Amino acid sequence: MTKPDFILIGAMKSATSTLHAQLAMQPGIFMSTPKEPNYFSDDEQYARGEAWYDGLFELAENGDLCGESSTHYTKLPDYPQTIERMQRRLVAPKLIYVIRHPVDRLVSHYIHQWSQRVISCDINQAIDQYHELIAYSCYARQLLPYIEAYGRENILVTCTEAIKASPQSELERVARFIGYSKPVVWHDTLPSQNVSQQRIRPFPGYGLLVESRVMTFLRQKLVPQSIRDRVKSGLTMKERPVIDAVHMNKLVETFDRDLEVLGSWFGRQIKCDNFKQVAVSEPLKFSHQQS
Repeated sequence: MTKPDFILIGAMKSATSTLHAQLAMQPGIFMSTPKEPNYFSDDEQYARGEAWYDGLFELAENGDLCGESSTHYTKLPDYPQTIERMQRRLVAPKLIYVIRHPVDRLVSHYIHQWSQRVISCDINQAIDQYHELIAYSCYARQLLPYIEAYGRENILVTCTEAIKASPQSELERVARFIGYSKPVVWHDTLPSQNVSQQRIRPFPGYGLLVESRVMTFLRQKLVPQSIRDRVKSGLTMKERPVIDAVHMNKLVETFDRDLEVLGSWFGRQIKCDNFKQVAVSEPLKFSHQQS
């Protein structure tokens, strides 16, 4: 019976897809397909049973380190049974939490939901109406239950900003944490994955015209790139949404309170104003961890 040795638990829109793809490129590391099984979080996925979950790793070679990446695992309060279920199945998995500036994550989350037609209103209205935009950027709130369940020694926190600034060293840091002893290589030719601003908003017939292999082949052969680019541009968000001053003040106040707790775990003072500077200055680590 093969179980994951490590899990990327989020956060949504924080480069987990990119890190998942980079880890999958390393020999001796097996990453699940689908990338996000959401087994412990989603009731319908959990109902598939342990055999289904184990089957996600059945193609791993002996000795491979196995991982999966489910951002639903850090989406409180929406998936409250996640950790309880995980504890029943996994004794001490290595957990990796990728965070980014909380406002940037919120904006990317909004664009993602807009492109999926889940949210159609202005971002300021969305901040008031959709609690998850703020909740999923409250990293201390999301991480605390994991600390209580598995201890700090089993959790690694990294940042999107650090991965962008020093991808090779951050990948090496992740590799050391999960117990991977071979050299790792960050593949620059592998594009960033799941970028919200590149997502096309679905329309009637989207599945047939965009996702069909046949139609993709015909489109690429028969339709000039310039026309395809114009069509794609019309189906993507052209400009970054603007958060007004009232809502930005509300976000900064909320996130700063959460970041104060997060920073206390690392012996760092973290606020929205200095988040990016802190993220790239040195790795975030609990007092017991080696960088």
